[in-house]
Amino acid sequence: MHKLKHTMETKQAYIYFLAVIMGIIMGISSTSIATFFKEITTPAIIILMISMFCQLPLNSLKSQFTNLKFIIVLLLSNFILIPILVWLLITIFNIHSGPIQIGLYLVLLMPCIDYVIVFTSLGKGNAAMLLLCTPLLLIVQIILLPVYFTIFLTHNVNNYIEVTTFLLAFIFFILIPFIFALLLQKFSHNNKGLDNLNHVMSWLPVPMMALVLIAVIASQISFVLKDLTVIYQIIPIYICFAIVAPIIGNLCAKLFKLDIELRRTIAFSATTRNSLVVLPLALTLPQNIAITVTAIIVTQTIIELIFEVIYIQVIPKLIK
Repeated sequence: MHKLKHTMETKQAYIYFLAVIMGIIMGISSTSIATFFKEITTPAIIILMISMFCQLPLNSLKSQFTNLKFIIVLLLSNFILIPILVWLLITIFNIHSGPIQIGLYLVLLMPCIDYVIVFTSLGKGNAAMLLLCTPLLLIVQIILLPVYFTIFLTHNVNNYIEVTTFLLAFIFFILIPFIFALLLQKFSHNNKGLDNLNHVMSWLPVPMMALVLIAVIASQISFVLKDLTVIYQIIPIYICFAIVAPIIGNLCAKLFKLDIELRRTIAFSATTRNSLVVLPLALTLPQNIAITVTAIIVTQTIIELIFEVIYIQVIPKLIK
């Protein structure tokens, strides 16, 4: 069983590609199928978030600071240098649409806390060190998101986002699952039932991510196909980001004289984004905006997965 779980995790990029294809086929083949997947999207995302948070070492926050230099580089690259890159790309590609800006900033400013661990391991980085830092990454990005929106958006965010609805979505989809996972980890050591539940949760992130991709794409694809101009606008931005972001991460790590393994780790973290966490927030936006923002996030996920397959081959050869 452990071998099956390991195979599922190491091959997850291919599983997600298959899920994307299945979502597209099912979404365009039947409106009733699309409606069904729309109904199950919310519970699927909640289960995904809980299972994902259960994999984070939430009770090990104090032990993160064993390598302070790595923490500084991780935060500097993800929360200062990468946001500057994102702003530059959006400016260079002349993106003025409020919904498109929201979608791009929402997905590109948030560093990944889940499958980046597996890809870092496959790319010969220090996955254990990055895993230890995931709670810190999650907390910092949640705090900084409204700050980024205030600084970078050229439109008044209140024209597009109902702050109360957005806040409720954050509480419902992120805060409550986070607290649930924290409590489950804290008390599972002394309770066999909770320990079994925690073990079950460890199996769910990959299949639930696949299910969420199918559900979101199947329920939204018909709307996306009506306006492909948005997709054409953002693909060049994602490709440029995927090329430049790991270079920035590596140079930052090299400047601070981190070892080879940690430089690879920073490169993976700098380029891999947190689409899982921001997706439920996107789905709570007003429908006309939510369709655009969701399409932007899903497109980023697809392009990112393509590049991750490249990264695990190229990064170990270039950073050595």
